[in-house]
Amino acid sequence: MIPEQTPAFIDFEASSLDLINSYPIEVGVCMPDGKLHNWLIRPDDHWHDWSDSAEAIHGISRLRLAKEGRPVAEVARQLNQLLSGQVFCDAWTFDSFWLHRLFRAAGEPAAFQLESVTVLLQPGQVECWPGIREQVIAELGLPVHRAANDALILQKTWQRVICRGEAAEQ
Repeated sequence: MIPEQTPAFIDFEASSLDLINSYPIEVGVCMPDGKLHNWLIRPDDHWHDWSDSAEAIHGISRLRLAKEGRPVAEVARQLNQLLSGQVFCDAWTFDSFWLHRLFRAAGEPAAFQLESVTVLLQPGQVECWPGIREQVIAELGLPVHRAANDALILQKTWQRVICRGEAAEQ
């Protein structure tokens, strides 16, 4: 059984993994009802970092961001309209950095708090998370390292981990 209070999940893709210079290039959200939202983010004028190896992983080019990316202020505004309370991610150090960069460039605060999915889990659930995540990825057949797909994978993994924990207790 899936708990009644399914949280929202968020994921970012970024220009690189450099925690000083990188910036978000894509953000995806999976809402409690499973609805997905996704935005490519046009880099702010002050953002210059880029990693070809990161591009090879997520497949999003600078040219595509320039053509299809939404302005940072628009993405921040839409996230604030969509989200409130706690929103969960699986790479808090990176995701919180990119969330902060996005909202700082937009000139407004986030209307929600980012938390690690691990705060929702018991120690045994944290241990089984990686294996279950791999099962979910295989079953969904979605490309990883795209923000909305990864947010959905987070939700489905969380649901399965929580269900497994409840079944083990009975």
